[in-house]
Amino acid sequence: MLVCFRSRIQTPTRNDSLYSILKSPTSKTPNASKTLMAAPGTQLKSKRPTCPSCSKPTSLCLCIRIQNPGLQNKVNITILQHSLERKHALNSARIAKLGLQNVTVSTVSDVKFDAEFMIHLFDPGHDSGSGQNGEKSSDFYQVMDNEADEFDASHVTKGSKEPVITCSVGKYGVVTNISIGNVWMPHVQWKRRLSLDKILASKVAVDDLAKGFVVKKLQKRRVSGSDEVEEVEEFEVAVPPGSVLLFPSKNALDVDGLKAMDFEAKNLIVLDGTWSKARRMYCENPWLRFLPHLKLELDRLSLYSEVRHQPKAGYLSTIESIVYALEEIGDYPEGLDNLLGVFESMVSDQRRCKNERLSKLSSA
Repeated sequence: MLVCFRSRIQTPTRNDSLYSILKSPTSKTPNASKTLMAAPGTQLKSKRPTCPSCSKPTSLCLCIRIQNPGLQNKVNITILQHSLERKHALNSARIAKLGLQNVTVSTVSDVKFDAEFMIHLFDPGHDSGSGQNGEKSSDFYQVMDNEADEFDASHVTKGSKEPVITCSVGKYGVVTNISIGNVWMPHVQWKRRLSLDKILASKVAVDDLAKGFVVKKLQKRRVSGSDEVEEVEEFEVAVPPGSVLLFPSKNALDVDGLKAMDFEAKNLIVLDGTWSKARRMYCENPWLRFLPHLKLELDRLSLYSEVRHQPKAGYLSTIESIVYALEEIGDYPEGLDNLLGVFESMVSDQRRCKNERLSKLSSA
């Protein structure tokens, strides 16, 4: 079965201030200019106050609906969130971030020109499960996106100064160049033409990657107001041992299949975006192929079905996928079901707001 991620819902919107100006027969152009333009050096204020935690209007705040915020989940959740999802009204990843303690989010954008990925192995002598005091190190699971101020990966990249893989990727995931470090040269059939498949065919490379790695993405983008292109660091993600990607690829296994391989899931990587965006993220991040893939055998209807057509059973939102995956894996802290209730209420809010807007448009 497929486990899919949220599809966008396009609803008619309008700027009420602008609408009232255009509708009123007595309105004048100077007044309209004052309404629409702010003084130089100032910013237009939002007409509705917003909750700083969930980024929803305070009247629709999700925080107060979560009964037990910060549930202790043993399986870490790493969310790769498409850049267009961050401020979407039905972005359910925010519920996971508020409701679960061990959740990290990294922003991923589409490749427009060219992107380069560099993969470093963890230090072979590093105890990835513990900090210096013997306790579980939260820094080990740290993910840096383009909003983070700092990221110190020295504790996981020590001893692996040279990347074991450097890969250039074009639009829609076309691999234009790939190289490997000297440490793998004797073990990978790199002559003639190197490929990801040849790396995956090397037991040494697969075993090394299974011990954990750090992946850094450099993205090329156009400089604002010019035709020049600059290269920026988009994210740096630590991928610990026991990482599994929740994605229904051709070779994906269910939970029983992972157990048969004696694989213990410790870090669940989830793609957050519409189904088409999730597929593009998967294609444009070839390092995801180095991970085992997990699929959920579900016939459930998504709670999204109230506000959009669901192509088939199993097409789920991000928070539904996370909750059901944790349940299948066996990590089910008390109160986890409440997160689905919060999501259902958020969908109801969206449906109500949509109906109200349509009602106002029809009566205008």
